[in-house]
Amino acid sequence: MKKKTVNAMEVARLAKVSQSTVSRVFTPGSNVSEKTKKRVLEIAKELGYRPNALARGLIMNKTNIVGLAMRDIANPFYHEVLGKFTKGLRKRGYHVLFMYTENDEIQQEEITQFLEYSVEGVIVTDAYLSSKVVSQLHENNIPVVLFNRYSKDVPCYSVSCDNYAAAQQIAEYLYEQGYRNMAFISGRINTSTSQDRQRGFCDALQQKGLVPIIEEGDYTYERAYEATMTLLRREQKPDAIFGANDITALGALDAAKSMGLSVPGDLGIVGFDNIQMASWPSHELTTWEQPVDEMIEWAIDTLLNEMKRTNVEPASKLVSGRLIERRTTRKKM
Repeated sequence: MKKKTVNAMEVARLAKVSQSTVSRVFTPGSNVSEKTKKRVLEIAKELGYRPNALARGLIMNKTNIVGLAMRDIANPFYHEVLGKFTKGLRKRGYHVLFMYTENDEIQQEEITQFLEYSVEGVIVTDAYLSSKVVSQLHENNIPVVLFNRYSKDVPCYSVSCDNYAAAQQIAEYLYEQGYRNMAFISGRINTSTSQDRQRGFCDALQQKGLVPIIEEGDYTYERAYEATMTLLRREQKPDAIFGANDITALGALDAAKSMGLSVPGDLGIVGFDNIQMASWPSHELTTWEQPVDEMIEWAIDTLLNEMKRTNVEPASKLVSGRLIERRTTRKKM
């Protein structure tokens, strides 16, 4: 026989409090006296009551749910980001409604899902958000924070690494290592991250009288492998490749090995992100480390603050990272 589900109304009746008080007891940060809280929790335990988050949200008009939209779930960088966002929000008493979007741009039906679940805020990582969609969210008093990207076209808070400055430093570093014929394999061309990394890399080299080779990529291993094979079949082969992310750089590394090239003797390779795979002994990839923890904390704090306020002018935050030098860029003398 199926066990009867105990609801908040029964707990409230035995504890001699209102149903909304029971809801507040199970809502982190709510104002309830210790005496009342203790009595409600004791009765809830005795009855085997477990709160229904959605029902509590209807009563309190506060769901404690944050929407998180992500596209590139195959990328280990975003897999790590998802885990850290979930953990960080849970510490603050919030649940994550994760939405995987198959398209570069978030679709209307996906936003409708957020609205149906009454999310209190939205974090968008690597998907494009149109100004129309942002306006719709704002009309429903749902603030939005962009993570690891920014957009000049939509009024949102955003946090990202200073990709332009990082790419400039990578170019300087490779130049100091003695590389002169460098290439850049881009990410998706409609992303601010890839655009800034390409621009910073090119600008720094052009100041030294060098023009890097540009090969279009899409942040995937397969495309990077193909792009590297194309580069290495050129009459004038590059002596260093900067990949727009670590997965791109790892694709380049394997392509170079398949051609019998020595890394870093014949070809230097640099990535971006410092995912865990980058430090594996089989890779030892030189890369740029993004301060992911700092970026996530800022994104969460900003979103939660915006959920309490209205009509605040959005701002973008850039954070620095650091170069992690490993085996793929130490040239043989």
